[in-house]
Amino acid sequence: MELKKVDEKKKKKKGSVGGAIGLIIGTTIGSGILALPIKTSPAGLLPSSISLTVCWAFLLVEALLLVEINVGLMNKKKKKFNENEDELEEIISIKTMAQETLGDWGAILVTFTYIFFGYSSMVAYCSKSGEILNRLTNLPQSLSAFFFTVLFTILVSVGGTRTTDQINRWLTASMIGLLVGIEVLAFASGSGLAGFEDGGDWAKVPEAIPVMIFSLVYHDLAPVLCAYLGGDIGRIRTSILVGSVVPLLTLLAWNAIALGLFAQTDQLNADPVDLLLSVRWSGVPLMVEAFSLLAVGTSLIGTLLSFSEFLKEQITNSTTLREKIEDNMSFSLMKWWKRRRSKIRSIAATSIIVAPSLLISTMFPDAFSTATNIAGGYCMTMLYGILPPAMAWAAISKEERNNGLSWSRPAIIGVGLVACTVVAEQILQDLALI
Repeated sequence: MELKKVDEKKKKKKGSVGGAIGLIIGTTIGSGILALPIKTSPAGLLPSSISLTVCWAFLLVEALLLVEINVGLMNKKKKKFNENEDELEEIISIKTMAQETLGDWGAILVTFTYIFFGYSSMVAYCSKSGEILNRLTNLPQSLSAFFFTVLFTILVSVGGTRTTDQINRWLTASMIGLLVGIEVLAFASGSGLAGFEDGGDWAKVPEAIPVMIFSLVYHDLAPVLCAYLGGDIGRIRTSILVGSVVPLLTLLAWNAIALGLFAQTDQLNADPVDLLLSVRWSGVPLMVEAFSLLAVGTSLIGTLLSFSEFLKEQITNSTTLREKIEDNMSFSLMKWWKRRRSKIRSIAATSIIVAPSLLISTMFPDAFSTATNIAGGYCMTMLYGILPPAMAWAAISKEERNNGLSWSRPAIIGVGLVACTVVAEQILQDLALI
């Protein structure tokens, strides 16, 4: 009887596919949606819609590759700790994945790329929040960005992960509800149906790809999903497929609405939020402003949480610095430090993130578009485009680390070449502007 209970416990599945799908949807839909139509308008509706779908397919392949590597490392760890199941609940981060497959240089590359990505994203969010609040309150953009960012910084550093997560869930649900309402009203009024008559300009598509990637990426969730679903590769794949399709459809609809408004007003480079604010549908302007702020706020929370945890890990792992601090403390000060060092590390990490981001967004108030280009064209493409094939190649090159990886070498090379092409195209575009 006891043996039967043990078998049933082992068969019990961890997490739920529905919960994983919700995580992906909430993470993907964010402030990138506000930058998308401005970048896609020169290309036109048909080319941008097809390109969005292609980017989604490329990122889907990258995500599936990433989770296979993560599950492979989980299986390796399971064999090592088969007598202690609790060890399996630890999330294997992308930095650990790079360390295990590529060695120290891989971990260093991930560290520097992630830091660059974190700062570029934070600058984008600070800049955009200041712009939206300036329109609502007439406060200076820098002051608006400061108050908005500090509010969420206090939430993350003082409220902690659990409180922040609960608030973020409500904000995300409200944001998605508002977006669906705006899109329904827009299509009901006939907006978003224009634009397919014109074939568009395919030559303008490469300029929009970094923002498309920025708007569709959810890959920082991959390690969390693998742990949440207990390494069940089938359920993980289902979650990623379904969870990524919903944001794609949402982005396609939003892009169609914005470009339809552009076509009707002949304002090809206008902010889609400004155009939506000018329409006379009942209640839409207020919905648009609320949605815009929620999109920036939820994105800022996610980045601030993950970035601060990443920096806290680096601070904690800096044993030499910690030992020097503790060696110079008195006994009473040491007791105070031990009681509060976790909170101090949290405040220090968020301060290191927020202060430079606010400074740069104040110096360059229109940095939103540039920052999203950097984050999508370089950082995200490096982390979630080039890195996964490199890790997979290293994994299948070492027999002991090839834990059921189903990808062939030609497939891995193909995915890597596509990612390298995106980075090379962005470099050429940036050089052309010099």
